Amino acid sequence: MAKAKSVFYCTDCGNEVLRWQGQCPACGAWNTIVERPAEPKGKTPKSTSGRRDSGGLGFARPRPITEVETTDELRFETGMSELDRVLGGGAVKGSLVLVGGAPGIGKSTLMLQICDNLCRFANVLYVSGEESERQIKLRAERLHVRGDGLYLMAETNLENILDAVGELKPDVLIVDSIQTLYNGDLTTSPGSVGQVKDCTLALMNAAKGQGVTVFVIGHVNKEGSIAGPKVLEHMVDCVLYFEGEQQTTYRILRAAKNRFGATNEIGVFEMADSGLSEVPNPSEMLLEGRPTDTPGTCVTCAMEGVRPVLAEVQALLTPTSFNMPRRMVSGVDFNRTMLLLAVLEKRGGLMVNSCDAYVNVVGGLELEEPAVDLAMVIALASSFRDKPVPGDLAAVGEVGLTGELRAVSALNQRLSEVHRLGFTKCLVPSRSVKVSAPDGLQLIKVRNIREALAAVL
Repeated sequence: MAKAKSVFYCTDCGNEVLRWQGQCPACGAWNTIVERPAEPKGKTPKSTSGRRDSGGLGFARPRPITEVETTDELRFETGMSELDRVLGGGAVKGSLVLVGGAPGIGKSTLMLQICDNLCRFANVLYVSGEESERQIKLRAERLHVRGDGLYLMAETNLENILDAVGELKPDVLIVDSIQTLYNGDLTTSPGSVGQVKDCTLALMNAAKGQGVTVFVIGHVNKEGSIAGPKVLEHMVDCVLYFEGEQQTTYRILRAAKNRFGATNEIGVFEMADSGLSEVPNPSEMLLEGRPTDTPGTCVTCAMEGVRPVLAEVQALLTPTSFNMPRRMVSGVDFNRTMLLLAVLEKRGGLMVNSCDAYVNVVGGLELEEPAVDLAMVIALASSFRDKPVPGDLAAVGEVGLTGELRAVSALNQRLSEVHRLGFTKCLVPSRSVKVSAPDGLQLIKVRNIREALAAVL
């Protein structure tokens, strides 16, 4: 049977070209030319998945906004509260969720573990293009996953997978991974931009048209992108990233996009021999093994969504032996750190411009909010003066360019978490209003970084 003709087009501007090329001649964008099946003349235009139907969506017709019904989305729990937290309260029926992360980080383990709870009230189809059905069964036994309601399928052909979905009609579909799927109408190899985008669109049509909740696993390359260019994030409803070093046992799940919830929540897991276990109290985990009476360390409290999380900020300042001091940061913004170093020298009176500076957040957290500024300044000054910060003290506050301290949001929640973890003192901005400290927690209110350094060091 003759293979259908294909056309090449630009994903940015839609311009069609005769053959693949690196740069689009119309808009000048690079690496945006992908392949799709040509539309037969006189026929109804096909979708990019090569099928005339749209997964049960039918043909769209314009409707007045007053006639559109609004109903609450149907959510169901996955069995892991940390995953439900990141999803916004649970998975949404008919949604398409992309789970990305480095190979071997635990994405397949997480998806197989949630099948244990999902199978209690739903049928789950687990499609794997990387493992055989026997390998999945052995891994399920190791993770103590029951088999009632769980169907396995080792397949990479998109059409066969869609036929199985139409025949079985599962409630949840898990695809591991999207880079292994291919559409036979395209001549490109599996994992290419055109194949990945086409297969994802077909799965999206199945999710919206048949009400199937689809979890798609996508591997992240060295540049941190899913399947090369990040062409999938705008197509799916939710993008989750599984982060963490493979040498450590802790994993952090965060949402980069979520149409049904917030994107600033995180979930913390610990990898063990029996699979992933939830860490309901990440503050204790992040502070475990924290050194005491050691210069260059300070504890702060950051808000991850509605959850306060205590984190340890470490700093190391050493005299440089080069003309240009070296700066390295991990877990905080580099430019923000350079700004705080300048403020510390100009407003704090510490000559740090001749020192190499290294800043690290313990546990692999990414602290982006300005409320951690004060803890960074205290840690840097502690390392510069070689004086330890009291072990029972935490610092929360934003630092301005003039050295002043500004109030932060959700301060009462942060103070409650600080007190719960056993801290007795907390350095806060004096401009904070409506602050109620828990019994046993002493608030040290300061106006600028000079007062903060004098009170602590």
